[in-house]
Order: sequence, then structure tokens, then C-alpha cells
Amino acid sequence: MGRDQTIIIGAGIAGLSAAISLAAHGLSVTVLEKGPAAGGKLRQVNAGGKMVDAGPTVFTMRWVFEELFADAGADFADFVRASPATVLARHAWDETQHLDLFADQARSVDSVGAFAGPINAAGYLAFSKDAARIYHTLRDTFIAASRPSPFGLAQRVGIAGLGDLWNIKPFKTMWQALGGYFTDPRLRQLFGRYATYCGSSPFDAPATLMLVAHVEAEGVWLIDGGMIGLAQALERLATQLGVRFVYNTGVDEIIIAQGNTTGVIDSDGTHHRAAAVIANTDATAFAAGHLGAAVRHAAPAVELRARSLSAVTWAMDGAASGFPLSRHNVFFSNDYAAEFKAIFRDRRLPEDPTVYVCAQDRDDTGKGPANQCERLFCLVNAPAIDDHQPLSETELRSCDIAMRETLARCGLKLTSMPEQTHVTTPTDFAALFPGSGGALYGRASHGWAASFQRPGSRSKVPGLYLAGGSVHPGPGVPMAALSGRMAAQALMADRTSRRRSPVMAIAGGISTP
Repeated sequence: MGRDQTIIIGAGIAGLSAAISLAAHGLSVTVLEKGPAAGGKLRQVNAGGKMVDAGPTVFTMRWVFEELFADAGADFADFVRASPATVLARHAWDETQHLDLFADQARSVDSVGAFAGPINAAGYLAFSKDAARIYHTLRDTFIAASRPSPFGLAQRVGIAGLGDLWNIKPFKTMWQALGGYFTDPRLRQLFGRYATYCGSSPFDAPATLMLVAHVEAEGVWLIDGGMIGLAQALERLATQLGVRFVYNTGVDEIIIAQGNTTGVIDSDGTHHRAAAVIANTDATAFAAGHLGAAVRHAAPAVELRARSLSAVTWAMDGAASGFPLSRHNVFFSNDYAAEFKAIFRDRRLPEDPTVYVCAQDRDDTGKGPANQCERLFCLVNAPAIDDHQPLSETELRSCDIAMRETLARCGLKLTSMPEQTHVTTPTDFAALFPGSGGALYGRASHGWAASFQRPGSRSKVPGLYLAGGSVHPGPGVPMAALSGRMAAQALMADRTSRRRSPVMAIAGGISTP
């Protein structure tokens, strides 16, 4: 490869998005991916001969991908078949306490009212209005903008927008703010769960994360073939644009010479000359030395206590009975505060966990297999780990028992054989994404300033750019896509200003809902 060749290391969502953006602007791109297929955090695993989505399962912010495809001269709908969900999620606290949220806000208001009374229905309307206001205040000024500072954010909204900026409640925790909308503690628990979408605790995350509720209200989509179909569509478009993919080839070292990025050394020891690198690894990989000593200072280290949630997941071909599963289901613990105290303060698995279940062969109304095996994905939040002290087998067995007890309390029984179940632990995630300690979302969004502490697209090393869920604008599938586009835009802007042709490397990772 010549030095003007663009190299992307990692075919995760951020890497694929960056590749498309660069190729659409005429750059020659090669993607080096350590795994056997595209997807990164959008991965599938084999459970009893069936392929089960074992990463993100919820598709939102469709506009991010429509813009990405349109900018490349393509139509997203020609590549991805997706239908809008009418039921966003089904929630349960025991065998009798169930609550569905709907894409139709009026149906959700009625559902909340029937569940918790008219005062809480009115509270839900007020909450939804404020969540929308927060989202619209931050969409263009923060989410889709290059990495801002608090001062830069204030400049973007202008004097007229300072009131809206204050109203996004940056100095209240999510849990505190929810108490102003809901008298029913179950509803605080339900809407507080949106903090976990950023790998955080609702007791420590800012109320700003209420915006996640509006993101879902704007549309949850069910992709034909599962979420892996999104990664495959991005790969297909990139290929049509001339991007070359090389799988089972990672990057061991980023080369710096005379203060500038000059290439990478792959896992086979081959040296690829390059003018620039975009690293889509977890940002902690730099300080940990996983990309070579020369770039240890490229991004700041994140202490274990500041890292986001990890998870224990079960992907299975199993039978579900006793509970009317929808596509997305949440089964809540009895004590939410104790659950997050265990994870973030005590650094241990909760004894009474909340469990997410994605029934991947069902539609949002629950239609699908009846009294037969189906693809199920279960997730329990867990702490990130110290690489030298992984969770023990005893802890993980206890977690499996606790997960099934939560489901049983709500009336759901899962039956599967060990050979039909693929379990992934924080230790496994730490191995998949070196330097992360298994944290799936980078830095936890705890405190009003946490979002400003994520690295931006430009690293501290000239010619080295960053992308992925651990950098701005944050975790999640659409956010990763935005970070890839931002990295590509930064690279092209610098290329123009320096009048030289870049070579880029992107390395990928995993997130869960």
C-alpha cells in the first residue's frame, strides 16, 4: 500500500461510517478488521446453531444513517428494510404489574394512567415535553457538533438559548429530576433506566439524559435480519464506493515519526505506511499501551471507578413460557438503588438485578414462535473489572441464578441447554475490547461535566484521530456513526489545510442496550 492509501482498522459502526464518508469524497480506503466480519459491537454469536444478535438490539435516530447514505449518493431504504415498532418496550415488576410504552404518545399516556393513575399520566406528559426540549436543545449544538466545551456549548445556543440550556437540568441527577414528574416509584425506575443506555447510574447521571426517552419516542425500528443487517448494509455501501476490506487482521502498533503519524503495524507484523490514523478502539486502549508506546498519550486514561457499565449476557436458543414477551422487555429489580450501589460503589454483580430480554424472533406485538425454541438475548448490568481481578466463576453462577429469579418473579421461565447458550462476561468484553476493563460505553456519564471529558475526534498526536462510543458524542449505534463521520470530517479538513493525502486507521469495539 502506498502512503496515500487510506487505511481503516476496525469495521465497527464508527469505522464503517468513516470509510463511507471518506470514500464518498474520493479517498482510497482499505479497512483492516481483527474479526472475521463487519460489525464491531454489532456482533452475532452462535447459540445452538442459531445466530443471535449479541450487541445493541435497539435501532433509533434513523436520520443519522439516512444522512450518511444520502451524502454518499445512496438511499438508506434501498439497503436496509426496517419497520417502525408500535410497542417500544414491555416492562414488568412481578406477575401482575406490567406496563407497555408505545410509539403513539396518546397510547402511552393511557397506559401510564391505567398503571399508576391520572397524576402520573400528567407527569408523563410533562416529562415527555421536557425530554423533547432537552433533545432539541442539544441535537445540533452538542450531539451532532464537534466536541464542545461548556463555554463553546453556551456560544452555540446564543443568548436567546441560555434559558433552554438551563432547562436541560444539568445539575440535577436523573433520579432527582424524575421525582418531580412521577409519584409512583416504579415510573422513576422505568425512566431512570435510560441512564443505562449511556452505561451510567440514574442516581449519578445528569437529568440531561432524559433526552434518551425522546429519542425512543421519535422512533424505534425493527431491522429485517436483525441489527447485524445494519452493519452489513454499511459494508455493502462502502464496498460499492470502492472500499477494500481485509478481515482477521488487527493493528498492534501505530507508528509515529518526527511527531506525526506515518503508519501502522498489523497483527501479522506487516508495516502499512499511512499519513493519518483514525482509531475506533476504546480510548483507554492508548494509555494501556495496546496500540504502541508512541501513542500512549494520545487520549487520557480513565480510572476504573469512572468507567461505564459492563454486562453479563446470555444469547440462547431457548423456550420462553409464562409471560407475554414483546420484542423488547425489561424486568425490574426490587431495589434499584441497591442494584447501582452494588455495581458502581462495591464493584460487584447485583444480587437482585434488572434483566433486559430481547425476543429476536418476535415482532413488537409479541407475534412469533409459540411453545417452541426461539432466539433470546438476556442482559444484566455489571461493573467494569480490573484486568488483573476478573469476575469469578462463582460470581457468574450466582448472577445466572439471580437473573432467572428476577424473570421467575415476573412469571417468565426460560429453558435452554448449556450447548444452546452463549454467555459473555465482563472478562470476555475486556478481552474483546482491550484496555476497557469490559466497560461498554467508555466513561460513565456521572456529573454534569462528564460528557465534556470524552475525547474529541482529534487526538493529542498529529494525524491520529479518534472515533467510537468512548469518544464524543458518546455511546450507542447512531452516536458511533456520528463519531465516525466527525473523525472523517476532521481528517479531511486537516488534509485540506495541510494539502496532503491522508491514510487512516480505525479500530473497533461492543455496546449493549
